[in-house]
Amino acid sequence: MEDYNKIIESLGVKFGKARHINILQPIQIKNFYDVENTLLVLYNGDVKIESVEEKVMAGDILFIPGGKPCTITYGTGEAKPVTYEEFMTQREVYFEPMTDPAEIGIVKNSFGLVAFEAKVFDSVNFFSSLDIPPFFIPQNTKLANLIKEILIEDFTDQPGRGRVISIKTEEAVIELIRHILRNQLFVEQLATNSTYFKDPRLIDIFTYIKNNLAGDLSNKQLANVANVSEDYVGQYFKILTGINPQDYIEYQRMEEAVNLLRTTKKSIRAIGAEVGYKDTAYFCRRFKMMFGIPAGKMRRRDSLMI
Repeated sequence: MEDYNKIIESLGVKFGKARHINILQPIQIKNFYDVENTLLVLYNGDVKIESVEEKVMAGDILFIPGGKPCTITYGTGEAKPVTYEEFMTQREVYFEPMTDPAEIGIVKNSFGLVAFEAKVFDSVNFFSSLDIPPFFIPQNTKLANLIKEILIEDFTDQPGRGRVISIKTEEAVIELIRHILRNQLFVEQLATNSTYFKDPRLIDIFTYIKNNLAGDLSNKQLANVANVSEDYVGQYFKILTGINPQDYIEYQRMEEAVNLLRTTKKSIRAIGAEVGYKDTAYFCRRFKMMFGIPAGKMRRRDSLMI
């Protein structure tokens, strides 16, 4: 348990967004993908996720780890299948955002969600690193109440709003981890994480990658950072993390690109260069391959309702 406490203490949790959504018509979104983690509480209606067989009841919570593509169905009845890009273009046809705190949990066919980042040592996406699938959390009153409190706070303009949201988001993440531990979910992945997060050489590599996305991230350079041989560094990284370093680097670059698209007005060319892609066309191809939508549409994602 001490190892898990260390991981929790090292987590940097950052609130992303909160939404209360009325489902206007049934829809199945194929290859939904987000870099942020999502906690979704079902108030009324139906939500289903491919590969999860459990029946979802009102009050159940769906957790979708960031970086895990999935097919998700909203609403009761025959759902129209659409790609993630198609949904992005016509989302107002399927979802209606609500901002009245009094409507939370009352409107038929509705759900609430909170999206967040959770990074260990400000470098590694914790839930993505576990490589776990989306899963349902049945009838967790504490977590459901935290999501509702975040929604209510986000809908108001009270002094200290941001601080309260930040605190409650951290509480929600801790409760999520406690649920995983209580139910002994993903034990092997947690054991692996608790081991490699204690390796100072690996943490040095994570930190170097984070701070040098536009620079030299060759295996030779990573070997210098970790003080291991160039021939060994790729194997060393994969043994500890389960992925090779260049795949990890690309994910980190794309994640930062998403952040820049959402928070700045920089051109796509400038953003691609800032995260290490000199060829803008190649950056755009890789971006769409990873997220299923063009970089320009991700830029407008702040208004996205899931």
